[in-house]
Amino acid sequence: MSDMPRLKQLYRDELHGKLKSEFDFTNDLQVPRLDKIVLNMGVGAGTDDRKKVDAAYGDMVKIAGQKPVITNAKRSVAVFKLREGMQIGCKVTLRRDRMFEFLDRLITVAMPRIRDFRGVSPKSFDGRGNYALGLTEQLIFPEIAYDEIDEVRGMDVVICTTAANNDHGRALLAGFNMPFQS
Repeated sequence: MSDMPRLKQLYRDELHGKLKSEFDFTNDLQVPRLDKIVLNMGVGAGTDDRKKVDAAYGDMVKIAGQKPVITNAKRSVAVFKLREGMQIGCKVTLRRDRMFEFLDRLITVAMPRIRDFRGVSPKSFDGRGNYALGLTEQLIFPEIAYDEIDEVRGMDVVICTTAANNDHGRALLAGFNMPFQS
C-alpha cells in the first residue's frame, strides 16, 4: 500500500483520464485539478474576548493538521466595537497531500455527520471553477471532542481548482464523490 492520499491516487489513476476524454482536452495541463483548500473561521465575539480566538485557533489546528494564521481587522468599525488590528479569526491554506487528505475526510467522514444533510448546493461555484461552502459547526469533524469546545463555531471551506469554468470544476468535484444536491 502506498502512502499517497486516496483521492490523489483516484485522481491520478482514473479521474484525470476520464475528465480529459469527457471535455476533449488535448493537453494534460488543461485537465482541471485541485489547487488548494482554504479554511477560514471568523470569530465575531473575538473583539470582546481574546480566548475565543485562541479556542478557534486550537480547533483549526486539529481540523487542518497544520498551524493557521490569525487574521486581524483591516479597519475600525464602531458599530461592531472593532478596532483596526484586532484579532477576529484564523485561516489556513492546505496544499498537496494535506489538501487531498482533508477533502477525503470532509466528504467521507464530516459531511455524513451533518444533521438533515441532503447534499451541498451545486450553485456555489464562482464562475472560474472554485467552490465555496459554509459549515455551521466544527463538531462534524471527529478530531473535535464535544466536551472540549467552548462554543459552536462555523467555518468557510473554499476549494480552489485550476478549472476554466464551473462545469469543469463541478465534474472534478463530482469525480471525488462530492455530494451535490440533485
